[in-house]
Parts: sequence; C-alpha cells; structure tokens
Amino acid sequence: MKVLLTGRSGQVGFELARVLPPLGEVLSTGRGDLNLADADAIRRAVRAAKPQLIVNAAAYTAVDKAESEPEVAMRINASAPGVLAEEAKRLGAMLVHYSTDYVFDGTKRTGYVEDDAPNPLSVYGRSKLAGERAIRDSGCRHLILRTSWVYGPRGKNFFLTIARKASAGERLRVVADQRGVPTTSAFLAEKTLALLAKDANGLLHLVPAGETTWYDFAREIVQLAASTSEVQPIKTGEFPVAARRPANSVLDNRKAAAILGAPMPDWRTLVRGVRESAEL
Repeated sequence: MKVLLTGRSGQVGFELARVLPPLGEVLSTGRGDLNLADADAIRRAVRAAKPQLIVNAAAYTAVDKAESEPEVAMRINASAPGVLAEEAKRLGAMLVHYSTDYVFDGTKRTGYVEDDAPNPLSVYGRSKLAGERAIRDSGCRHLILRTSWVYGPRGKNFFLTIARKASAGERLRVVADQRGVPTTSAFLAEKTLALLAKDANGLLHLVPAGETTWYDFAREIVQLAASTSEVQPIKTGEFPVAARRPANSVLDNRKAAAILGAPMPDWRTLVRGVRESAEL
C-alpha cells in the first residue's frame, strides 16, 4: 500500500510517520513541501503520489490567532480536507482526518457522542467542522477522528509549557472550569493504526479514558515533575483569550473502544509515559 501523510512535522504527524511504515510505502509531506492553503498544490501532490491511503495530520491549530485570520484557518482546516477528499474519491483511496472537541459548545453536562449536534464557539471550531462536512459530502471513504487537548514530548503544547515552568519553580495560574480529555500524540497514532486494521470508517471520538480540567492536568504534571510550584485555580474569565472555549469538551470514546474490542487507557497513565520522554 502507498500512504500519503501530511503534517509530518506536527505532533501527531511525527508519531504517525513512526507507526505507518508497516502498512507500506509512506510519502510524508510537511509545510516546506506542501502548502495546504494552495488547492492546486494539494491536487498535484496527491496525483503524483497515487496513494491508496491519505492521512491528513496537518491543520491550522492556532485557536486564538484564527479569530484574526479566519480565511487562512478556513483554507487549511476546511478547504484543504475537502480537496484531499475529492482526490481520494477520484482514486478510490481512504482518507483519515483529525478533528476536534471544539466543534461543540460545551453546554452538555456529560461526554459528547458522535451524534451530538455540533455548535462551535470559535473560528477554529467552525473551520474544523467545515472540514468534516467537506469530507463527508465528497462521498470518499473516510475515517474522521475527533480528539482533544493533544500533547506529546516534543513541539509546543500545554504539557511541555507547564512541565518547564514547574521545573523552574514558577507559580502557575490555570483555568479550572473547562473539562476535557488530555490525549497524547502517540496514543492517537497507535490507535489510528489499530482502527485502520479493523476497517473502521465514518466519524469516531478518539481520546483516552477519564476526564479532567486544565487545572488538575497541570497539578498532575507538577507532581510528576516533583516540583514545589504552586498551582492556583482560576476561572476562564480571569485568563482572557481571543477565542471562546467550551466549558465541557469531554468526548465519549465508547464507540471507538467497541471497535477496538478493549477499553482505552486512562489519560493519567499516558501522561506518565510522556513525562519520561519529554524534551525539557
């Protein structure tokens, strides 16, 4: 099988490049050699590669910056997946794409299931939802994986920011009224491969078990760092940002777990593994 992977330099793309080779020949692209804001460039890349599987790990992920450059966010998060889907349909290829918990408004008290109605609060959320719909409307074979609070041992993410501040003994103020599920990039890559082996398709929520707040996530990181840093809980309104976040973005992973035939690991178990390999 020939596989085309986009976003190889990102957190998830890096891990996918590690786990995908058993499927066959993997052609990986990054920002330097594929501009996802250029529809013609995407078409040329896909037609040159002629893959049987396209894995789109590239995205515009600057949630707050998207509020001031919505056109760029829409080109990368909505238009680009649509073009990939059209090309996948033409080739008869499978498209794997990653979406977000931010397609929901956070008003639900329990975890969101795949059939819950999206209602994004931000440009970023709207752009990711538009990407989902473009893929679905194309009629191509696809697997859309919604996930949340992605982090890993490299790049820029909440985990590394908190771990470095904790190592320096800094005092931390962290939002305590937003709930979600921290998800490692390695977990996403490995479970993607497992779902493909099960011929999974359609829309799935892919996160570990459990849930937490940013505040409690930070406390877990500080504890693992054996730091004495104080972590102070604050409300969302005390940490002003450009984009609105859902108060509850917990994703229910039971559908994906049923396909895999086993429960997902708890997020706390995964964070310990990242701490051991983190670039700090």
